[in-house]
Amino acid sequence: MALICQGHHHWCYSTVTANTPRSRKSKGAKFQNEVREALLEKFEGKLEPDDIKTAVMGESGEDIKLSPAAQKLFHFAVECKRTEKISLRQWWRQACQNSNEKLKPLVITKQNREEPLVVLSLQDFLDLL
Repeated sequence: MALICQGHHHWCYSTVTANTPRSRKSKGAKFQNEVREALLEKFEGKLEPDDIKTAVMGESGEDIKLSPAAQKLFHFAVECKRTEKISLRQWWRQACQNSNEKLKPLVITKQNREEPLVVLSLQDFLDLL
């Protein structure tokens, strides 16, 4: 944590976050790789490492690139967000734009010192049940 002065008598604490575009992109790329590794571990023995790849930062489309074999096992177009600021509806719209008739939209988000969370539509959740 960093101590920040705001005026003569007021002090507040703030967490240190990625402040440069380069550090934010690096943090996002690392999170995408963590998601990729988790998926490969989940489907160990069923998929090869090349079946799941991560997008290059700034590349359009889903953040986790799936081969046809991976799409048969994992039916989601993944949008990864590693940030402190939550813009859930904006992220959801982005995931929907990146999905298609084969892949359903899915957002995976992570904040500092918190576990990753997954967001999907109610209907997709019910379909999983």
